[in-house]
Amino acid sequence: MMKTLYFGGQKSGKSNLAAAYTLSLQGPKPHYIATYDNSYHDEAMAERVFKHQVQRQDDFITLEQSHDLSKVMRSGETYLIDCLSMWIFNNLEQTEEYLINQLAYLFSLDCNIVFVLNDVSCGVIPMEAQSRRFVDMSGIIGQYVAAQSDEVYRVSYGLPQQLK
Repeated sequence: MMKTLYFGGQKSGKSNLAAAYTLSLQGPKPHYIATYDNSYHDEAMAERVFKHQVQRQDDFITLEQSHDLSKVMRSGETYLIDCLSMWIFNNLEQTEEYLINQLAYLFSLDCNIVFVLNDVSCGVIPMEAQSRRFVDMSGIIGQYVAAQSDEVYRVSYGLPQQLK
């Protein structure tokens, strides 16, 4: 079973490539884990969510889980987690150890997992504390997932570059 990470900037094409890769894996119909927490009432984000729903059509079984990914995952299945960035944002009040432990559990499962992560590592250090924490946690989580994954792809303008 494979663990794969797709990362890149906003609107880089990572979700589309990750979805196509997930669908290419052998096994039962894959699960799409949607991590967006709809409680923010953001119309622009609602539009993004709708576009993702249209793109994946009936190719996936959709599971919505914004906080505890381990609640919806089990061995023997295939999962696309889109995206870890929203999951990190939803869990900013948690400790680094808590998030790493949750990911370690996911990596211990005998299943295919394709992770999607926004790369926010190339900007300036944010002035606001919560934004700094998000950028820091994204980097820490990204390093962990990349180290544990079998394959890692950086995506720019719809072009995947395999790093691992």
